[in-house]
Amino acid sequence: ILNNIINEFPKDLAINGEVYNNKAEKKVTLNKTEQFSETTNNFINFLNSNFFIKYLQKLTSIKETLIPDPLLIGGGLHELKNNGHLNIHSDFNRHPNTKLDRRLNVLIYLNKNWKEQYGGELQLWDKNMTACYKKILPIFNRMVVFSTTDFSYHGNPTKVNNPNNISRKSIAMYYYSNGRPSHEVELGDHSTIFRKRPG
Repeated sequence: ILNNIINEFPKDLAINGEVYNNKAEKKVTLNKTEQFSETTNNFINFLNSNFFIKYLQKLTSIKETLIPDPLLIGGGLHELKNNGHLNIHSDFNRHPNTKLDRRLNVLIYLNKNWKEQYGGELQLWDKNMTACYKKILPIFNRMVVFSTTDFSYHGNPTKVNNPNNISRKSIAMYYYSNGRPSHEVELGDHSTIFRKRPG
């Protein structure tokens, strides 16, 4: 399925998608399902299905019922071309339409033969932004699941530099709940918050 999704990946996400090009981020995203291939739509529907959500519920032990986002706000297909990056940040914590609490990020990578020197690895940082405690290479068929809190700082700040000019591609899915544990909230409702790394 992922092989088909790569083959059918839109040639230029920017035509129908969102372009982010500033100091903190340089990337393109597309969440308009009518622009996806049938295979991509079917896969995203699976990721939003009751079957997959039950799996996430069991995997994460989140007590509140997880709710998918068929609107794919902020999610969908993501692409970073050479010099693309996404600085360390914590995500917006409420859905802009439903006002539900954002709880989980699921990232699925579509990059074959991706090497460390190509950059673009996912970095997970500690709560105080003193150190990166995990780096994850965005290799093909790797799925990363992590909690979305006010202090789950993450990003891919190392610029993409692929000698063959092949972009870094991924599928991003977000999941919500109605209410969340109070210890996961420090700042009230907020949009994306970028943080400086040491030095």
